[in-house]
Amino acid sequence: MHWFLMATAAVILASCAATAPTPSTVSAATASEELAASGRDIAEAQCAACHAVGVYGESPNPDAPVFRTVLQRYSADVLEEELIEGVRVSHPMPEFQFNPQGTDALIAYLRSIQETPPAQ
Repeated sequence: MHWFLMATAAVILASCAATAPTPSTVSAATASEELAASGRDIAEAQCAACHAVGVYGESPNPDAPVFRTVLQRYSADVLEEELIEGVRVSHPMPEFQFNPQGTDALIAYLRSIQETPPAQ
């Protein structure tokens, strides 16, 4: 599934140089949106009891980070590995493991909702 994300990213970057979208870049963008939508579904089903999984709001569990800023604190690559292996973090979490496809979807969703960090 990692090859899928790399291929999707390559197609999206190539489309930035084009003057008009081609059918292949439109379908790649659609695939990326569908992957993020699947990740949103996973987040809502598996994570929303503790985490704020959308673009606003606070987490129901104050110790659980909001998803829209989580990649400011955690590398997406490290988080991806931990989701597959079973997350070990400082706050209590249920034990679970995602399959690689679910992890790719969840990371795509996290990337799609990240806020820009405040200027320092």
